[in-house]
Amino acid sequence: MEEIADQTFFRYCLLTLIFSGPPTAVALKFLQAPYGKHNRTGWGPSVSPPIAWFLMESPTLWLTLLVFPFGRHALNHKSLILISPYLIHYFHRTILYPLRLLRSSSSGKSGFPISIAAMAFTFNLLNAYIQARWVSHYKDDYEDGLWFWWRFIIGLVVFVAGMWINITSDRTLVRLKKENRGGYVIPRGGWFELVSCPNYFGEVVEWLGWAVMTWSWAGIGFFLYTCSNLIPRARASHKWYSDKFKDEYPKTRKAVIPFVY
Repeated sequence: MEEIADQTFFRYCLLTLIFSGPPTAVALKFLQAPYGKHNRTGWGPSVSPPIAWFLMESPTLWLTLLVFPFGRHALNHKSLILISPYLIHYFHRTILYPLRLLRSSSSGKSGFPISIAAMAFTFNLLNAYIQARWVSHYKDDYEDGLWFWWRFIIGLVVFVAGMWINITSDRTLVRLKKENRGGYVIPRGGWFELVSCPNYFGEVVEWLGWAVMTWSWAGIGFFLYTCSNLIPRARASHKWYSDKFKDEYPKTRKAVIPFVY
């Protein structure tokens, strides 16, 4: 009975993840989360961005580490290898990225709404449970031999490429904001020559790689939600840059997907 209840709970969580993408994409076409360059009043009290990022991303670490040991594959070396890229990404996002913001002199000039951080915290609770539970318990093809490793290696290459784009682009944005005392300039160089938001493009690529690695609806659901969340935001940021810098902003630069969108 406990196993059936757990399966039912997992399925409902997975369906929630998958079906929350479309309404998120529709909502973000009309209303952008008020942080960063889209920051505005009217969303309640706020905290400093480093604290917000640390708190709202933290379930991806502590909940994963709590859930994972209870899976039937918890000691399988393949499951441990598979969950590692996910944990590495979120170690960076939860620990290293907030520290980088903290070192930036501009990090405390604009607050991060607690309401938005709470919504992100809730999503990360849901998603961390799904990904950890799938990898540690419900994935049942660890004995597929070479097929598992081919998927893992191909997905890992995609994941690492996306993570590199994401991290280097974020570093550029933090550096520019620090150099300009919290103001905004046109980012130049690297992937910024192709798209306005390569940090978002990199994260979309990462979770595409994760979907290939896990070969699951859990991974696909996360990838689709990432697209639903970040592509509309990238489009809004692209418009923000174009409106702010007008003719100075490169006309050939796309919003988030090079040469396409």
